[in-house]
Amino acid sequence: MPAAAPATPVWLVATPGVLLLDLAGMAEPLRLANRFSGGKAFELQIAGPAAAVQSSLPVQLAGLSALPAQLGGSRDNPAWVVLSGATAQSDVPASQRNAAEGATVDWLKTVVAPALSARTARLWTVCSGALLAARAGLLNGRQCTTHHELIDQLKKNHPAAEVQDNRIFVMDGPVATSAGVTSGVDLALAAIGERCGQAVASQVARDMVVYWRRAGGDPQLSPLLDHRNHLHPAVHRAQDAILADPTADWSVESMAAAAHVSSRHLRRLFQDNAGLNPLAYVHSVRVGLAKQALAAGASVEEAARQAGFGSAQQMRRAWKGMEDSLPRAAKAAAKRG
Repeated sequence: MPAAAPATPVWLVATPGVLLLDLAGMAEPLRLANRFSGGKAFELQIAGPAAAVQSSLPVQLAGLSALPAQLGGSRDNPAWVVLSGATAQSDVPASQRNAAEGATVDWLKTVVAPALSARTARLWTVCSGALLAARAGLLNGRQCTTHHELIDQLKKNHPAAEVQDNRIFVMDGPVATSAGVTSGVDLALAAIGERCGQAVASQVARDMVVYWRRAGGDPQLSPLLDHRNHLHPAVHRAQDAILADPTADWSVESMAAAAHVSSRHLRRLFQDNAGLNPLAYVHSVRVGLAKQALAAGASVEEAARQAGFGSAQQMRRAWKGMEDSLPRAAKAAAKRG
């Protein structure tokens, strides 16, 4: 992302009983993305239907901004609205909670819905935040999800929503919904990767010690975050450099320069910490990119070019090499166990 790009306005909405982990699970990764992006990527504001709300824990959030009449986004830089989950099992009186949620739904209908239609806003929900979005009609005709304990309620009360079971998060156009709690972190990392690039998302995940990042519809690791379940800073430096420019002409020497170690030392560090050699890691990243390009409808040749391979044949060889290495890796792991 260019350093001069304007910051994305982010409105984190807190209603009575807000789950602090849901709120922080989206907010903290975005704060860290500002640190790692080389500029201010996100302008964070916490807003609510009241100036202060009781949270899920014995602490009150005070000094909240009012729900804005204008979100401040544009087509080139849509504003983000984040609806965090809330619990009904709090000391907040039901009448107060219902009034606050009603005011939030009205705001979603009058302010957020037109912005979504105009493509000047995006909506992200965590846990029961999906229920508020559904009440405002924002999930009608969209694939969506929520916490597993709320799936049946969402299906029953909002039949126009295309509710997906057993999903970490679901993206459908400008609206993304997540299962809640820690899956808000997964959603935030996916959003950061889209807005700031995978290198920044990787740095945020590493800083949060969240290496086993989950993808929305896939329980497996994101191909661009694989081989990163370690803590060695030199290997991470090399991996960050590769993710920042995966199509570059990477050699072990250039990777070692990025890691500030010798080529020989880097080979040993990669094998000990990432479980493969440096060039194999480059191939794994490029194969992951090629898979994404193919899934998006690119031809084999175009996918190879986008991923940084010299030809489709080179891509096929790298892809086959990765698949052939899996049985060997499984046997080695079983032997170690």
